[in-house]
Amino acid sequence: MTVFMSGVYVGTYKVFPYNELDTVKNTVFSEKTTSQKSNPESLVYENNVQALIHINNESDIEKKRNNLINYIWKGKGSPISIPDEILTGISDVRFNDLTNLKRIDRFTINMEYGVDSKAYLFLADKSVNKLVIYNHGHDGGFYDAKNTIQFFLKNGYSVLAFSMPLKGMNSQPIVNLQDFGRVKLINHEMFVFLESDKFSPIKFFVEPIFVSLNYVDKNFQFDSYYMIGISGGGWTAVLYPAIDTRVTQSYSVAGSVPIYLRSIPKNLGDYEQISPNLYHVANYLDMYVMDSYGDNRKFVQIFNKYDSCCFSGELYKTYENEVKSKVFQLHKGSFDIYLDDTHRSHKISDHALELMLDSMKK
Repeated sequence: MTVFMSGVYVGTYKVFPYNELDTVKNTVFSEKTTSQKSNPESLVYENNVQALIHINNESDIEKKRNNLINYIWKGKGSPISIPDEILTGISDVRFNDLTNLKRIDRFTINMEYGVDSKAYLFLADKSVNKLVIYNHGHDGGFYDAKNTIQFFLKNGYSVLAFSMPLKGMNSQPIVNLQDFGRVKLINHEMFVFLESDKFSPIKFFVEPIFVSLNYVDKNFQFDSYYMIGISGGGWTAVLYPAIDTRVTQSYSVAGSVPIYLRSIPKNLGDYEQISPNLYHVANYLDMYVMDSYGDNRKFVQIFNKYDSCCFSGELYKTYENEVKSKVFQLHKGSFDIYLDDTHRSHKISDHALELMLDSMKK
């Protein structure tokens, strides 16, 4: 089990022995080789991960952050607006039994092509004055994460919860696609038809968070913003902190691996996880460094060793030391990876929740 640390690199990560990463095997995959079918590590072809990190100083980070913002919002800058609709003190029977809950506010953010996002702000009654931004994955909506929301409320953290675009309570609009006709947007793969020089569907994943935090900034006095996510929401918890430094700590559970690990079965991912236009601007390894860098900033990946869906095993070992080394060289921030072997599901386990809470308190 990988030791869960909080940025203590000195003395431990002075040397990064790439040759000792035994799981990396630069071999040619053969469908006929039984051992390779059962061993995902044998599908790892990359052996120079360090060269894939394009960040050497703070200036590189700022440039990449600006380039990401420019790519997502096409030169218009990050949004300064607040949600289109704000309802305070709503009632939702699904959450009636939550404890230490003061009230629920609902935000609605309307975007292009009829795509919207409905978010809930769960305000803790007895509060530690910190906000956890929760991002759900592709399966259902944030209402399926009641256990996670309750866990943080119980510990005094307010929770701002989002579902992915087209998921949960969010719309699935009918759009008229030039040359293709009228279709209903039912999954993220269809976003590729909306891409143009003037529009990036990636904004659907991050604009609701940015706009909601603009409102929270003006109306509340939280000391810190933390972000967590599972699966596709774990992917969001990688991209978002790279563009918004208001988030000081981010925890991505079963959320992403670099592109060179995507050829392994079950690791390919949806539209947003493999969009080349996005990752030419900043690849996953760059984002891991960007999420980690800064005063009091921290980025933690949690992988489920026996995950039934995605990113199982110990493939993270092919890049863990390289990212740690880069963050260590930059002298600000923290990057850690934890391997959760306490279950065999695609979820945020109770064990992982306790680990995140302990890390947030440090």
